[in-house]
Amino acid sequence: MSASLHRLANGITVAIEPMDGVETLAVGLYADVGARSEPEGLSGLAHMVEHMVFKGAGNRDARAIAEDIEDVGGSLNAWTARDHTVFHGRLLAGDLALGVGMIADLVRAPHFDADELEREKGVVLSELGEARDTPDDIVFDHLQLAAFPRQPLGRPVLGDEASIAAIDADALRAWVTGQYRPDGLVLAAAGKVDEAELLRLAEAYFGDMAPGAPATPPAASFAAGAKLDRRRFDQIHLALGWRGVGYRDPAVHALSLFTTAAGGGMSSRLFQELREQRGLAYSVYAWAQSYAETGLFGVYCAAQRDQGAEALALAEEVLARTAEGLTEAELERARVQAKAGLLMGLEGPAARCDHLARQIQVHGRIVPVAETVAALDAVNLAAAREAGARALSGGRAIATVGGKLAKAA
Repeated sequence: MSASLHRLANGITVAIEPMDGVETLAVGLYADVGARSEPEGLSGLAHMVEHMVFKGAGNRDARAIAEDIEDVGGSLNAWTARDHTVFHGRLLAGDLALGVGMIADLVRAPHFDADELEREKGVVLSELGEARDTPDDIVFDHLQLAAFPRQPLGRPVLGDEASIAAIDADALRAWVTGQYRPDGLVLAAAGKVDEAELLRLAEAYFGDMAPGAPATPPAASFAAGAKLDRRRFDQIHLALGWRGVGYRDPAVHALSLFTTAAGGGMSSRLFQELREQRGLAYSVYAWAQSYAETGLFGVYCAAQRDQGAEALALAEEVLARTAEGLTEAELERARVQAKAGLLMGLEGPAARCDHLARQIQVHGRIVPVAETVAALDAVNLAAAREAGARALSGGRAIATVGGKLAKAA
C-alpha cells in the first residue's frame, strides 16, 4: 500500500503508510529541531526537554504515563539528535487514538515541575558520566567538537555540567513554544493504521496550533581541528573526520557507497587490511553523516595504545588507495549492501514510520524506495571514486580517547 502526505491548514505535515499483514502500528511526532538549535550556554536543553515531558504531561503524572501506555501493551519513547527530535509510540492496531493523544500531551502540555527538573538533572548527569566513561561513545562527541569548534553543531547533545545546571523550567517552556512550530513538525504513522482516523486525530490534537516555523540554526563550517583525550584506557580509540556532504548534495549516494566499500563491513578494505591482515585494530569502520548544509565522512578504530599511530596512518593510506583504485566489484558489493540494508530496514512499522518522516524532513516529500534504489544504481565507479577523493582532499579533524598517540614506528 502506498504512503500519503497531507498538510493541515496551520502547516503541520501528516504522513501515513498503511502496511498489509501487520497487527501493530507506529506513530511519531518529528520536530525539525535538535541540539544544534539550542541557545548559547544551554547545551543539552533539547535532550532535557525530551526527559522532562515524561515526568508529567496533560492530566497524567510520570506513573500514569507509563501505566496508560503499558496497559495496552504499547510503549512510548523519545530521542534527540543534533538536527531533529522524535516522540514515538508503538501500539497494537486500534490504539492509535491513545498514542496520538499521549504524544500530543508530551509536546503541548508538559508540566515541567521545578522539583522534578532538579531530580532529572541528576539522571542526565549520570548519563553524561556514563558516556564519558565509554571511550567508543565519547570519541564521536570529541570528533564533532573538533570538526565544528565553537559552533552549535559541534556541541554534545547531552550538554555539560555547567549548561545542565543553567537549565530551568522557563527555558524548557521557551524551547517547546519557540521550537515545536507547525511548519517544522511531521506527524507520521505506519502499520495497521487508518488514514481518515489519523487525519481526524491530527486535526483534533494539533490543528489549533498557531502557524509558524522554528528559527533556522546558523550554518556550520567544517574545521580541521583536534580533540585529544589522554585519559588511559585499555585501548586507544581514534576517530578521523573529513568534510562530508549535505542531505541534498548530488554526491550523497556516491559518498555512501564509497564509505561502505572503504569500511562498511568485514569485506571492506579497512577491515581486511587493519584487522585481518595486520591485526592493528579490534574494531574499525567508516561512516558518513549528513546534515542540511554539510556533513562528516569519518573512520573509527580501536587499537592497542602502542599501535594507535600505526593504525591511524594505515587507515589514511587505505582510504587514499580506495579513492584512487576502487574496483567495479567493490562498488557493486557496496551497492548491494546498501540496497539490502535499506529494504531489510523497512520491514517493520517503526522503521517505516521513521523513514517516512525523515524523508519529508530532508526532502519535503515522500521519496519512493524505488527512487532511492535507482539513485544507488546510478552511481558509477568514477562518481564513487570522486566522492571519496573530494572528501579526503581537504583537512581532517581527529579525536582520540585512551592515552597519548605515540609516533608510528
